[in-house]
Amino acid sequence: MKKTEKKLHDFWDERYRQEYFVYGEQPNEYLKTKLSNIPVGKALFPAEGEGRNAVFASELGFIVSAFDQSEVGKKKAELLAKKKRIEINYIVSDVENVHYLENSFDVLVLIYAHFHTNHRRDYHRKLSSFLKKGGVLIMEAFSKFQIKNQQENPNSGGPKDINMLYDLEEIKLDFNEFEFKEVKESTIELNEGNYHFGKASVTRIVAIKK
Repeated sequence: MKKTEKKLHDFWDERYRQEYFVYGEQPNEYLKTKLSNIPVGKALFPAEGEGRNAVFASELGFIVSAFDQSEVGKKKAELLAKKKRIEINYIVSDVENVHYLENSFDVLVLIYAHFHTNHRRDYHRKLSSFLKKGGVLIMEAFSKFQIKNQQENPNSGGPKDINMLYDLEEIKLDFNEFEFKEVKESTIELNEGNYHFGKASVTRIVAIKK
């Protein structure tokens, strides 16, 4: 494991080591709205952390696969799944080393899955390769404007490095093989545990793989 990767791995393990669910047990509101209108199928959740979104998808009937670099996150996701009496297939991996069959998922969910600009496009395109033609991408992430909100409220969420925050036009280029059904930047009020709380600037995307 590279030094920078280990540092990030340790950061997330430490954050998820709290007894409570640091981003709450309820799914992301944007995901909840969009996923409920999609036919049930196979769904992939990269960078899934404590599992709240993957568990929600499984409750809807989706066959769920998820991964995250944090072993602590995986354990908490499995606890949440057990509590809800559902199953998710969750592995420990980063994007660079993860492997799934190409064209095997109906839905790709990226909720606050932030990658550095040096790797972001490659990672997004790798993840896109796992999605079937006609498959749906659902994404919510912090925009570059989130820096201002962080200054006013450190608990509003998101990476502090602007190179890990997202520009809408750059994201559209990352997913250039998709037809975009919804593309927008929004200012919202987050209420997702202790670290996603308050005014936030986010990008929101729903797109279909062509």
